Order: sequence, then structure tokens, then C-alpha cells
Amino acid sequence: MSSGQAGPTGSPRQRAIVVHPALKAAEGGVRLPEARLDEAVGLASAIDLDVVEAQVVPVAKRRPATLLGKGAVERLAEIIKDTEISLAVVDGHLSPVQQRNLEKAWACKVIDRTGLILEIFGERARTREGTLQVELAALSYQRSRLVRSWTHLERQRGGFGFMGGPGETQIEADRRMIGERIVKLKRELDEVKRTRELHRSARRKIPYPIVALVGYTNAGKSTLFNRLTRAEVMAKDMLFATLDPTMRGLKLPSGREIILSDTVGFVSDLPHELVAAFRATLEEVLEADVVVHVRDVAHPDTVAQATDVELVLKDLGLSEVVDRGLVEALNKIDLLDDTARVEVLNQARRRPLTLPVSALSGEGVDELLACLDQSLSAGRETLDAEVPLSDGATLAWLYRHGEVTERHDDESVAHVRVRLDPVDVQRFQQRQAEGRRG
Repeated sequence: MSSGQAGPTGSPRQRAIVVHPALKAAEGGVRLPEARLDEAVGLASAIDLDVVEAQVVPVAKRRPATLLGKGAVERLAEIIKDTEISLAVVDGHLSPVQQRNLEKAWACKVIDRTGLILEIFGERARTREGTLQVELAALSYQRSRLVRSWTHLERQRGGFGFMGGPGETQIEADRRMIGERIVKLKRELDEVKRTRELHRSARRKIPYPIVALVGYTNAGKSTLFNRLTRAEVMAKDMLFATLDPTMRGLKLPSGREIILSDTVGFVSDLPHELVAAFRATLEEVLEADVVVHVRDVAHPDTVAQATDVELVLKDLGLSEVVDRGLVEALNKIDLLDDTARVEVLNQARRRPLTLPVSALSGEGVDELLACLDQSLSAGRETLDAEVPLSDGATLAWLYRHGEVTERHDDESVAHVRVRLDPVDVQRFQQRQAEGRRG
């Protein structure tokens, strides 16, 4: 890529190098270093950086001063100078000291994985809550990094300025000022959460079941959401294309109405600041009656990605849901070759609640909707009811809220066997009692 390429605003794109420190196997996890590097390049590209160099750098032992070994630091310094790179992204966690030392050694701005993800979230958050959550996370991260060595790089873009260097105000800010802002943000967030709780309370009175889509970033959740609801949520082949939860009504094949929720994509090594800050954003998942795990089965790291998603869900307090078994939508089967496709289809046949789909073509979507119907019906109670034929409103109510499995009518009464959610059984019985009193 050339330095002359322009971003969406017309300004030159910042030339960057992406470095993935490959720690020894005990620390590196199940994912291949090359796959981790590819993901980091994808994250950098998501905020329109011009990635001119990307390398996996083996790290035998973490160096307190620079994380990377001395030879690697010097070798990368030459590449950065020769290719006129102004930003280095280190795909790992850097202490403030390591960050400053690398900036001095490489004569360019350096950010770590946490700073990069916060930049993306800072650009993409659209709702009031999303914006507050990101700023809170950014300030928590920033509090330990008030002293910066780079002051000549100007901010040319959105986000939180981790890439463009601090401005004078940021350099002069002290812990007290940041602390005061954090307190204010938490107060504002509490207000937003109270408002959302009122909305949730209103929904409970309807009540429609909630089905939440979760999955690794770029797994195709938003494309599937759009396919199911005919909505127009931003859906791009880009990491973190969706950052704010979106909800839409949807009617299942049985006629049952549900609320479908599209959520932020998960990612490995999600910064702990963001896990804490976005806990409230993911409350829709905690409230969900069914959780659908959308997986990109065409991705070489699909198994590791699935593990990462399940770990985050457990961290959110959903261990029981994960252990009981999520509905799995094995997405992007349209991208598989014949051999891989047969393997995925066989895997789905062996495992209940696992469905191969293509959000792009629509293949398997009807089967997924039928599975949601079945999953939501699992907790229903069967009720035998006698309703006067003259009471058309109550009969319509039963058909609208339940699943009528049998019905026969005599001269004046409809004898109905219906499956209802427990809450609807109570509402029906209350409705009948009020009718008798009336």
C-alpha cells in the first residue's frame, strides 16, 4: 500500500506496521500466531490504517522494558524508518513503560491491542449508552498512561486519540480530572441504564421472548439479523461493524412473535476495561430466552473463536446457558468447498440445536427459525380450555399467544388444547376469572 492512499475523509491514511508477539505455547493459547496476526491486521484495517508491514515476532521471554527482544526491536526500527511508518500496532498488552520505550526506539507512535480496540469502539459507537461506555473504558485505560513521549502527531480522525498522540490538554490532565470525569460518566450511565430498564419492564408486560444473536466479530450476525428481520443494520466484511445492540420484532413460523437482538461481536483477549464497560450493553443477552451463537465456519480459526465467545459469555454470568447448550448457527456455508461442506452438514446432524446456514443466500434460515420455535416451546405448559364460541376475543388471544394443538367445537363451546408459556397460563386464567366475574 502506498502512503498516498486517502481515507474516507480524504486525508492521507496513516502508514502502520502490525506486530504480533508470539509468546511461547504455554501463554499463546490454541490459536496460530499467523491467524492472530491476520486478525490484528483486520482490526487495524477496520479504522482505515494503511498496513504496509505485518510480522509475527517470536518472544521467548517477556522483557520488562520493551516486551520484545533487543534484536527484534532494532530490526523493526530499521523497517519502520525505511518504510516511513508513523504508527506501530503491537498485538498484545503493553505496560506504559514498554509503550514509551518502544516509541523512543522506533521513533513513531505505538499502541497496543487494547488501545486499538478502544479506537475502533470510539469510532463506531452510535447510541448514547455505547458512547458513554467507550469513553469510560478509554479513560480507565488512559489513567495509567498520562505521560506520553509523542506530542507532535496531530489527531486527524475520530476515536480517542491513542493513535494520533495526546493533545496539550490531555498531557496536562491529571488523575483527579480523569477521576472526576469517570464519576460523572458512571452517573450518566446509571441514568441510561434506568431508562433501558424501564423499556425492558414495558417489554416484559407484553411479553415477547427475546432471542439474542452472539458471536465472534465478523461472524455474520448483522447479515443474519437483516435476513431474518429485513432490517438494514450495518453489515460489512469488517471487524466490529456492529457496536450498538439493535432490536427488532420477528414473527416465527408458528405465528409466535419474538424480539431479535443483534449484539456487539466478541474478540479474543477483549480488553478487560471493555468487558467491564460493556457488561450493561450485553444485558440483552442476559435477558434472552434463547441465545444463538453465530459462527463463521469458513474461518480457519472457527473452533478457537467459538471457545472465545463461550468464555466471554461465562464471564458475563451465562455459564448455565453455555453448559446447557446454545443454538449454533454455522454461518457462511456458501464459502465452503464440497468436502468441508459435507463435514459441517454431518456435524450439524450429530448435534442438536446446530444448524448450517448462509445469511447471505438464505440457505438454512427456515430451519433456524423452526429451531427457535421449538426451543421457545420447550418450556411451555399444555392447557385444556373451554371457551364460548361467542368469545372470539379470547379464542384469538389463545391463537396469538399460544400453540393450539387440538380443537373441536360443539354447539356453543370451543374445546381447545393449547401450549402456553407459564406467564401466559397465568394471564389466561386471570382473563377467565375476570370473565366469570363480569
